[in-house]
Amino acid sequence: MKRPQGFQPPAAPARPPGRDPAAPTRSSARRGAPSRDQALTEPIRLDMDERAASAVPMRAQSEPRESARAETVPSTDAAAAASPTGTAMRDVRAARRALAAAERRRRRYERQEVRRFTRRGRLRRMTWLAGLAAVAALALLAVGVAYSPLMALREIRVEGASRVPAADIRAAFDDRLGTPLPLITTDEVRGALSEFPLIETYSTETVPPGTLVVRIVERTPVGVVETASGLVTADAAGVVIERVEAAPEGLPLVNAEGGLDGDAYRAAGAVLRSLPAELRAQVAQVTADTPDDVRLELAEGAVVVWGSADESSLKATVLARLMAAAPPEDVGGYDVSAPLSAVVY
Repeated sequence: MKRPQGFQPPAAPARPPGRDPAAPTRSSARRGAPSRDQALTEPIRLDMDERAASAVPMRAQSEPRESARAETVPSTDAAAAASPTGTAMRDVRAARRALAAAERRRRRYERQEVRRFTRRGRLRRMTWLAGLAAVAALALLAVGVAYSPLMALREIRVEGASRVPAADIRAAFDDRLGTPLPLITTDEVRGALSEFPLIETYSTETVPPGTLVVRIVERTPVGVVETASGLVTADAAGVVIERVEAAPEGLPLVNAEGGLDGDAYRAAGAVLRSLPAELRAQVAQVTADTPDDVRLELAEGAVVVWGSADESSLKATVLARLMAAAPPEDVGGYDVSAPLSAVVY
């Protein structure tokens, strides 16, 4: 490079006093010159032949080690499997497989349960339907048989008739012969038996295939009443049972204001009906001017003041005890109108 004109190189700096000229400067140390602290050593020089000879055996010795190491080092997959990371991966895959298997088993179980409950529901519905069909079939069969000619009325059996002729009762149902028993109504039976005033109560029973049983309770006479047409026996309700020439034994003569249709007779009839049979047999006559003034005249001559027909059962019990304690032939009468304060006079 050409220096410019008038250029003067700077003067070298003065060397500090006391510094060894042989000491390396900072620039020389920076350029690689050895410092005072560094060891002054020289490398060992070797000939090329010696270095080659020494290098060949070393390479030969190192090759078997490398081959042995290559033989002993496992493959990448085996190493990965043997490593902790490979074990964790294997555990994760096994857990996933187990979870998938459990999920499949759960779904299979749910499908089985759904089929089982569905099958049970179908079976239950089929059972109910079969039961209802059977009941309906039986009902239809019963209705068909009941209203068929197999259940037609062919025989009437009468029970409990003594004063009423049984043949007359059977004849009252002649127009119903051939009718299925379920079609014979209560009104028809009442209409057929209403022709017999001596029947007080009745009941019917059907006996398949074609029998109708009629059980009756006849009216019981409680006294003899003298009417314009003669003597008649009547029950407690005033229904005439039969006409008689003389008072039958065991039936008292009833003298009631208003006759058979009056309230006095009904009160006297209720009193006579409440008496026990042995006590009723001792009554010779009954008088009743009003429903609250009923009197009984015994065969021995004693008179019983009865009063109304209320508490007749209690009055009958009290009268029986009084008659046992004081016989009718020894007293003038008994007053049981107030049964809890009965009087013997």
